Amino acid sequence: MGMSVGSAGGNAGRRGRRRAGGAVMNEINMTPFIDVMLVLLIIFMVAAPLMTVGVPVDLPESRAKQMEGQTQPLTISIDGKGRIFVQEAEVAIDELVPKLMAIGKNGVEERIFVRADKAADYGAFMKVMGRINQAGFKKIGLVSTEEFAAK
Repeated sequence: MGMSVGSAGGNAGRRGRRRAGGAVMNEINMTPFIDVMLVLLIIFMVAAPLMTVGVPVDLPESRAKQMEGQTQPLTISIDGKGRIFVQEAEVAIDELVPKLMAIGKNGVEERIFVRADKAADYGAFMKVMGRINQAGFKKIGLVSTEEFAAK
C-alpha cells in the first residue's frame, strides 16, 4: 500500500557520480594508482640490493658477456680478507672439496661460479682454483662485473 516517490533527477537507482550538469563522470582518479606505484618502486629499490648472493664481494670488471640459460650453480666466494665461502657458509680450504661434493647434485659435472673480491690475495684465489681443478670439476665460471669502456 505504500508508494515510492522518485527523485527529481529520475535516475536515483543508477550508480555513478554525477556532475552538476547531470552527465556521468568518466575520468579515472589517478592519485591512488600513482601512490601505489611509488610505494612499489621504493620497495623494489630497497629489496633489489638484498637479492644478491650473501657474501659482499667487490668484483673486478671484465668484457665477458653474461652466460645465458644456466641452472643455479654452486657459488664459491673469496672476500677481501681471503676467507672462503661456499654459497653463504664459510669453509676452510681443506673442507672446500668435500663440501662441494656434499651439496652438489651432479658430482664433478656440477657448475661452479667463483667470485673473488678484487682486493683478495691472488694466492688464495689460486689455492681455491687448484683444489677445485684437482677434484675434477670442469665447469667453472669466474664472476665479474661488466667493464664500461671510457668514451
